[in-house]
Amino acid sequence: MKTLLITENFPPKSGGSGRWFWELYSRLPEGQYQILAGNDPSSSEFDTQASIKIDRDNLTSTEWGFVSLIGLKFYIKSAWRIRTFIKQNKITQLHCGRVLPEGVIAWLLNIFTGIPYACYVHGEDLETAQSSREQYFICGQVIKRAKKIICNSQNSANIVAKFGEKAAAKTVVLHPGVDSEVFVPNNKDETVLASLGWTGKKVALTVGRLQARKGQDMMIKAVPEILTKISNFHYAIIGGGEQKEELVKLVEELNLQQHVQFFSEISDKDMLACYQQCDLFILPNRTIDNDIEGFGMVLVEAQSCGKAVIAGDSGGTKETMLIGETGVIVDATQTSFIAESVSRLLVDESKLLAMGKRGRVHVVESLDWKALVIKAKELFAQF
Repeated sequence: MKTLLITENFPPKSGGSGRWFWELYSRLPEGQYQILAGNDPSSSEFDTQASIKIDRDNLTSTEWGFVSLIGLKFYIKSAWRIRTFIKQNKITQLHCGRVLPEGVIAWLLNIFTGIPYACYVHGEDLETAQSSREQYFICGQVIKRAKKIICNSQNSANIVAKFGEKAAAKTVVLHPGVDSEVFVPNNKDETVLASLGWTGKKVALTVGRLQARKGQDMMIKAVPEILTKISNFHYAIIGGGEQKEELVKLVEELNLQQHVQFFSEISDKDMLACYQQCDLFILPNRTIDNDIEGFGMVLVEAQSCGKAVIAGDSGGTKETMLIGETGVIVDATQTSFIAESVSRLLVDESKLLAMGKRGRVHVVESLDWKALVIKAKELFAQF
């Protein structure tokens, strides 16, 4: 039996779901799994060094529905190409990175060839699809014919359950994880702190794409209130995205250039150093027009580095932590609540350290790839 994962989002393209797929499938038995990923200008070097076979194809479309001629052509052409690819590589089943568009391609292939498929759901994909009656209907058809629906959190599984009892019955939860031997705690290093511009500062860190649901804007708005209690407070943001210009403008309007720092282009090594050297990690996510945070891998990575975490009360972020023991959930639609939670933790050094240590244990025991790969093998064997 040979399984093909079809996913537009895959390294070297940045993003949590793509990184999840890479970390998981690269650890599965060699020769039993293969990747068909979206095109990327810098993929050649990455694919050559990978331990799993990776092929590339155009999996990007400006339209995801059938009513649009663009979307219809995309699905038909993609299904035809992948049908040939499946035959050439003796693929016996498919895994789809999302319901739209990868799941639709698998749905069409299943109709015409009978090849079975399982589909991943990340939460925000189905929630966003609700804004289009056509796309939501298509999602229902994909879920109906899928053999299994793999959700990144129970929150995402609850969204799938809206499609009915049969959909809920074939839903399983498989959390993303972390390599706890890479994301490790480290002592404060004055040389590293100086290189980051963090010397003598209390640093809260956010890692994630610069988009509305991540909530970097709300955290920036909370900084002035935090500064009244912690004069050396510093907010560091790692990530790129469509909100960058707007966030920079917000920082300038609030005159916070000395207190808010952007890292748009950063290596994995430097990002790890930021996790290790910050004092607190925060993902102030909230729901924006049905767009939610399905899980929050960055919260797991931060805890693996021994950091206390704060996350918004939206989506599946609460499933990344032991609430009250390793992290705090806050209503991130209110800057005052964010400011209060950040300030309270940063001034209580003993609690901050205790939560960080407990978070490290939590991740090693429950969210390390070693344990999750065993679960995935057992799960995939049932398909």
